Amino acid sequence: MRRRVSRAVARRRVFPFLAGVITLLALGSGVLAWLLDREDFHTFGDGVWWAVVTLGTVGYGDIVPHTAWGRVLGGVVIVCGVTFISLLTAIVTSLFVAGDQAEAMVRAAGPTAQVESETDAALQRIEQKLAAIEARLDRT
Repeated sequence: MRRRVSRAVARRRVFPFLAGVITLLALGSGVLAWLLDREDFHTFGDGVWWAVVTLGTVGYGDIVPHTAWGRVLGGVVIVCGVTFISLLTAIVTSLFVAGDQAEAMVRAAGPTAQVESETDAALQRIEQKLAAIEARLDRT
């Protein structure tokens, strides 16, 4: 699992990876909730609905686990949802910052190249003038 996460980060494919993980987590949590607490989660769909709402930290309250294991599962699902939202926010922010940094580098590189070109031209003019002065000195 650690290798997959590292590859996803290195390839800048973190969002699809996280979306896949959260989808699997929602489906798995829904099935588990449905299996643990059939009184509160009458269908598989109820379990998945509850998992999606809980992962999103919305918690409508229309379906709520009443058993101890259902509440433990709910706590785990809430922590996973908060973690997912935090990672997603960090990724989006990182992409914005990286874009701004790249743009700033392009802006900074433009004038630097122009200044270098002007400096090279000025040095060539100075060398030509020095060569002319040396030539005059040699004649005298």
